[in-house]
Amino acid sequence: MDTTRNTANSSNFQVSEFILLGFPGIHEWQHWLSPPLVLLYLLALGANVLILITIHHEPALHQPMYQFLCLLAVVDIGLATTIMPKILAIFWFDAKSISLPECFTQIYAIHIFLFMESGIFLCMAVDRYVAICYPLQYPSIVTDTFVVKATLSMVLRNGLLTIPVPVLAAQRHYCSRNEIEHCLCSNLGVTSLACDDITINRFYQLALAWVVGGSDMSLVCVSYTLILRSVLRLNSAEATSKALSTCSSHLILILFFYTAIVVLNVTHLAGRRVPLIPVLLNVLHNVMPPAFNPMVYALRTQELRVGFQKVLRLGIDVSTK
Repeated sequence: MDTTRNTANSSNFQVSEFILLGFPGIHEWQHWLSPPLVLLYLLALGANVLILITIHHEPALHQPMYQFLCLLAVVDIGLATTIMPKILAIFWFDAKSISLPECFTQIYAIHIFLFMESGIFLCMAVDRYVAICYPLQYPSIVTDTFVVKATLSMVLRNGLLTIPVPVLAAQRHYCSRNEIEHCLCSNLGVTSLACDDITINRFYQLALAWVVGGSDMSLVCVSYTLILRSVLRLNSAEATSKALSTCSSHLILILFFYTAIVVLNVTHLAGRRVPLIPVLLNVLHNVMPPAFNPMVYALRTQELRVGFQKVLRLGIDVSTK
C-alpha cells in the first residue's frame, strides 16, 4: 500500500524548475568553451549593430535589399541573445536552474527567430528574383510598402504558428526528472522529460518544420533556379557576372543556413551514441550565423564596405578597388 501511495504522490508531483547540465560528457571542463563562444557572441552583436548603423546613416543603402538585411541583423541579434547569456551563466556561475516559464519562453523565442531568419531569406530570394528577371518592373514591385507587408506577414506567420510549441510543452506533466543534457531549452529535449504522452508535441514540431521551414526552402530553391535560368540566357558575360555577384552573398548565407539545419537534424537522429555532437551543433547553429552573416555581406558587397568605412571614419576610398 505504501508503494502505491508513493507512486501516486510521484505522479501528482510537478517540478518547479529544470536543470540545464550543459554539454553532455564534458561537464567538468565545458567552461573552457566559454572564450570562443564569448568571441562569437561579441562578434555577432558588434557586426550586426554596425550593419544597422551603417544602413541607417548611408542614404545610398536605403534600398529594399538592405532593408531586408537590417531585419536579418535584428533577428540575428535576438537569436544569439536568446541563448548566450544563459549559456555563459551556466559556465561561469554554475547557474544551471531555469524556471518552467523561462524555459518555455526560450523555446518560443528560439523557434520564432529561426523561422524569421528563414522567412527573411525567402524575402531576399524574391527580391533578387524580381531584380534580375524583371529589372524594369523592380522599382514598382519591390517598394517600401512591399518590404513592410512582407515583414508583417513573416512576423504574423511565425509568431502565430509557433505559439502552440511552448503551449503544448507547458501542458505536459513533469513529475520526475528535471535535468536536461543541454545548454538551452529545446522543445524535444524538454518534453522528453514529461511523464505523459508527447506524441502531439512531436507531431506539431515535425509539421511546423515542414510547413514553415520546408516551404521557405522550396520557394528559395525555385527562386534561384529561375534566377540561374534567366542569368544563363544573358548574352553579355559582364552582365552575367554582375547578376551572379549580386546573388552570391545571399546564396552563401542561405546554403549555410539550410545545410546547417539538415546536418543538425541528421546528427540529432544519431545523437544517442555521441550526444555531445548534436548539442554542440545546436548551440553553434544559433550563434555562428549571427556572427558570420555580416562578414559575408561585408566581404562581398562593395556598397556596404564603403558604408562601413564612412561610419568607422577610416577615410579610405574603396570604390576604385
